[in-house]
Amino acid sequence: MLLQDHHLREKITHFDHERIPERVVHARGAAAHGEFVANGAAESVTRAAFLKKGVRTRVFTRFSTVLGSRGSADTVRDTRGFATKFYTQEGVYDLVGNNIPVFFIQDAIKFPDVIHAGKPHPDREIPQAQSAHDTFWDFVSLHTEAQAHTMWNMSDRGIPGSYRMMQGFGVHTFRLENAAGETALVKFHWRPRLGTHALTWEEAQLAAGKDPDFHRRDLADAIESGAYPEWDLALQVMPDDPDQMFEGIDLLDPTKFVPEELAPLQIVGTMTLTANPTNYFAETEQVAFHPGHLVPGIDVTSDPLLQGRLFSYLDTQISRLGGPNFAQLPVNRPHAPVNDMLRDGMHQSAVHTGVAPSHPNTLDGGCPFHAGADEGAFVDLPVTVTESVIERALPRSFDDHFSQARVFYRSLTEVEQEHVRDAYAFELAKCYEQAIKERQLRALARIDADLCAFVADALGLAVPEPAEPLEDVEPSRALRMIGETWPIDGRVVAILAGDEVDAAELSAVRHAVDTAGALPLVLAPHGGLLGEIPVQRTPFTAASIEFDALVALAPSEDARVVRLVDEISRQGKAIGAVEDAGGLLASAGVATDAPGVVVGTATEVTVGVLDALAAHRAWERVAG
Repeated sequence: MLLQDHHLREKITHFDHERIPERVVHARGAAAHGEFVANGAAESVTRAAFLKKGVRTRVFTRFSTVLGSRGSADTVRDTRGFATKFYTQEGVYDLVGNNIPVFFIQDAIKFPDVIHAGKPHPDREIPQAQSAHDTFWDFVSLHTEAQAHTMWNMSDRGIPGSYRMMQGFGVHTFRLENAAGETALVKFHWRPRLGTHALTWEEAQLAAGKDPDFHRRDLADAIESGAYPEWDLALQVMPDDPDQMFEGIDLLDPTKFVPEELAPLQIVGTMTLTANPTNYFAETEQVAFHPGHLVPGIDVTSDPLLQGRLFSYLDTQISRLGGPNFAQLPVNRPHAPVNDMLRDGMHQSAVHTGVAPSHPNTLDGGCPFHAGADEGAFVDLPVTVTESVIERALPRSFDDHFSQARVFYRSLTEVEQEHVRDAYAFELAKCYEQAIKERQLRALARIDADLCAFVADALGLAVPEPAEPLEDVEPSRALRMIGETWPIDGRVVAILAGDEVDAAELSAVRHAVDTAGALPLVLAPHGGLLGEIPVQRTPFTAASIEFDALVALAPSEDARVVRLVDEISRQGKAIGAVEDAGGLLASAGVATDAPGVVVGTATEVTVGVLDALAAHRAWERVAG
C-alpha cells in the first residue's frame, strides 16, 4: 500500500471513527416517527400551542432499557425509557420519562451513585443489564427512598410485553400556565391503547436467548405491517399551592406518585407511531432529549432531581455528540424558525447571517431583542422564593420511603403479587453478601409482612419484625395490569397447518384473524406453500415467544411443535385446536377444558381464541 492512495486512507479513516460514545444510561433503544393530535382538553390549563384542539404535531419517540449496553438484550428486568420529541410550531418540546412513575432517588447528586450501583461490577464488567447483584441491592437497601421504584421494577412492569403495550410517565411534576396566566401542577401519563402488558419470566428468558432484539423487532414489525401503536397522553391536574402538596403527597418528591383515584387522568391527545427510522444511527442513536426543551405554557418545578437532569442531559449530549451543536442534527432540529443567537463550535452546520450575534443591537435591523411571551418564545415562569437558607437538605415531607411501595403491592392482583414475590426471591438470591439480603428484608418488613416472609423463606433467612406497625392503605385499582380486555391489533396468531388441511378452511381462518386486526402466521412442517398460501414458520424457525395465541388446524407429532405448544400453554396464551388436532394438546399436556383453551370446528376455535386473546392471557391456567 502506498501513502498516496488517498481513497483508501479516507475510507479507512472514516471507518476508524464511525463509533461515538454510547449513552451512559438508555444505551439500547428503539424508536419511531409519528404524529400527535390534540383534542383540546388541555387548553384550560396550558397555552402550549401543540395542545390546542385539532393541532397535529410530528413526533419522534424513543424507547429504551436503562442499565444495559447497546449490545444487551431487550427483555431484561429493568426500567424502560419513554421519551418523545414534539416538533411543535413553537420549537422542540421533549417529554422525557420512564415506564415507571417514580424514581430511585430524590436528589440529583445521588444519580451517579444509583447508576454505578446498577451497572455491572467494575472488576469483571458483569452481570450485564441486570439488577440481580450485590452493588444494586446494597444501594437500594441503604437508600430506602429507592424502595418504591424497586417494588415497581420487581413487578411485571419490569419486563414489558412490548413497547407497544407499555405505559409512560413524565415522573416529575411540571407547572403549566394557561392563556389567562393561571398555573397548575401536572403529571404526564402515556396510556397505550392496547393495554399495559408484560412478559412472563419464562418468556423473558427465552427471548433473551432466542431473540435478544425482541422488543425492537416487535415495534418495527408492527409499524411495517400497518398495526400502528397508539398512546393517549393524559394529565393529572393539581392546584399550584404554595407548599406544592396534594392530599398529603409532596409533588416535588420524584419517588412519589399520585393515585388516579385522587387525581383522575384527563386525556388531552393521542400519539400514533407510523414510520420506522430509515437510518438507526442518524435517528435513534443521535436523537438528543433534554427536559429543558420546553415551550410556552409548560415549565419545570423545583423538584431537586429534575433540576439536576436539566444540567445532566445537556452536558452528556456535548460529550456524546461531539459538541454544543447537536440540536442542528436533522432528528433534533426544530420544525419551526428559531434564532438562538448561538454561533460557531464543532459541527456547526447552520449558516448564520448578519454581523451582530448579540442582543440588543442596531446593526441587524435592531433585532433580535429578547423575545417575550407575546412573540411565542419560552419564558420561565416567575417563582417566589421564600426561604433564605441555602443548604443541602431535603424537606421532612421526603422522609416517607415505604407507604407508596405498600400501596403499590397491596393494589396488585394475587397473580401479580406472586410475580413480585418471585422476583425479589430471585434477585436477592443472586447476592453474595448476607448482610445485604438481611437489610433488604428489613425494608420489605416495612412494606408487607407476607411478601417479606415469602422472600425470607426462599433465602433461608429469619423473618425480621417491622420497625413499626404497618398502616392500612387504600389500594388503587389503576395500578393493576390484569382483569380487563383490550384491542388485539398487531397481536400475532400462529396457525398450525399441514398438507392435509383444507385450503379453503386455512384461508378462512387467516382472513378471520386478519380482519380482527391480528397478524396470522402460518406454521407448517415445511416451508414454501400450502396450495397458494405461503408458510411463514416451520418447527425449525418457530418460537413460542413470538406468538400471542395458537390455532391448530392439524395434528403434529414433531417434538419441536409439542414443546412449542407446551410453552405457549405455560405462558397462559390462548390455544385452540380442531377436533382432529386434539391429540396434539394431549401430547403437550394441555387439558381441553382448561381456561383459555378452545376445541371445536375451525370457526369455533378461531372465534374463541380471538375472544380469549382480548384478555391477554388466561392467568387462571398458570397461577400458582
